[in-house]
Amino acid sequence: MTISRALLGLCLRSLVVAMAAAPAVAGAVAGEPIPIAPGISLQSAIASAEPGDVLRLERGRHQGPVVLDKPLTLVGDEGAVLLGSGHGSVISITVPGVTVKGLTIRGSGIDVPAMDSAILVARTAPGAKIFDNRLDGNLFGVYLHGAGDSVVKDNVIVGRRDLRMSEAGNGVSIWNAPGAKVIGNDIRFGRDGIFVNTSKENEFRDNRFTGLRFAIHYMYTHDSKITGNRSRGNHVGWALMYSDRLEVRDNLSEGDRDHGLLLNYVNDSVVTGNAVRSSENKCLFIYNAHRNRIARNWFEGCLIGIHFTAGSEQNQVFGNAFVNNQTQVKYVGSRIVEWSYQGRGNYWSDNAAFDLNGDGISDRPYRPNDIVDDILWRYPQAKLLLNSPAMDVLRYAQSRLPALYPGGVRDTAPLMRPPDMRAGS
Repeated sequence: MTISRALLGLCLRSLVVAMAAAPAVAGAVAGEPIPIAPGISLQSAIASAEPGDVLRLERGRHQGPVVLDKPLTLVGDEGAVLLGSGHGSVISITVPGVTVKGLTIRGSGIDVPAMDSAILVARTAPGAKIFDNRLDGNLFGVYLHGAGDSVVKDNVIVGRRDLRMSEAGNGVSIWNAPGAKVIGNDIRFGRDGIFVNTSKENEFRDNRFTGLRFAIHYMYTHDSKITGNRSRGNHVGWALMYSDRLEVRDNLSEGDRDHGLLLNYVNDSVVTGNAVRSSENKCLFIYNAHRNRIARNWFEGCLIGIHFTAGSEQNQVFGNAFVNNQTQVKYVGSRIVEWSYQGRGNYWSDNAAFDLNGDGISDRPYRPNDIVDDILWRYPQAKLLLNSPAMDVLRYAQSRLPALYPGGVRDTAPLMRPPDMRAGS
């Protein structure tokens, strides 16, 4: 009798477990999404699913964290929310062929070394697709840790605002994930919008950023594209460092505090069609960057249009518009740097020049800086003498003896009109 009761108890417990999992698969037809109601163990449903199944989370709150360790699609109805425990990542993806779509995901941990994320994609899981989710208040939004060829598209990622910016995670972090693409996302708050390190052949396109340290932060990432992105109200728009052969095209930085665009040890790259407006400091900062083509960009309303320093050489700078910057160019050096290419220079809004033959090119070269600028940059205390007779004498002597001009930027073919381009929107 005792054995029979024990067997009966075991059977009842097995039945309870089976009933708990049953709603996840009941009524499912092959190839159709499997509905998961709130309160059902999502991890149990994952364990019961077959590779290729679609698990559909119904409206309401579902409890995480979960591990996707087989190729599945996890999709949410409108109003479906997946909540983490406040520790670790809410979703961890460990195999190829996974899609996560249409979910609101909250509740990751805050352990930076552990990469606590709304969605953490391991290096064993290339080709992940993360589409149309809202990732709200997590440490990292999406972390592609070696997951090459993954796509993060059309998500809204809102970082944490209760941590110091240096302690908050990034909207999208990428480490060694060749071929990964980040497209059409709206990323707000946290540390960096997209941070990529030690990767190649990545594409970041048509994303929007606000309230961040850097909108896009590149480190040791080569042969990649940054196109059509919008940065507003961040510390820096595009911070590109130690990377070669980049295409930076048709991006907008507006009202970013420190720099719109920073090129630091960036080489053999094309920077074209971009607009930087109203930075409190520098539109473009070029530091030790070589052999780049910087053409057809619009730099407007910054404290400094371009700060060009640290021996940057063999760059082509032409066809750009420098409009109403307090200082158009800051360059401290003894060499003359030519900023025109094949008879075409740049447009300078403060260049009071003539074009007698009507070819669209100024009749005289443009020098954005003079000997007084050079003195003020080298010896800031000299600003006290800015309106003194001594400075007037220097400017007069320079006008009579052009040899007194210091090294710096010279545009021998300045444009009379701005280049034919839209200045962003």
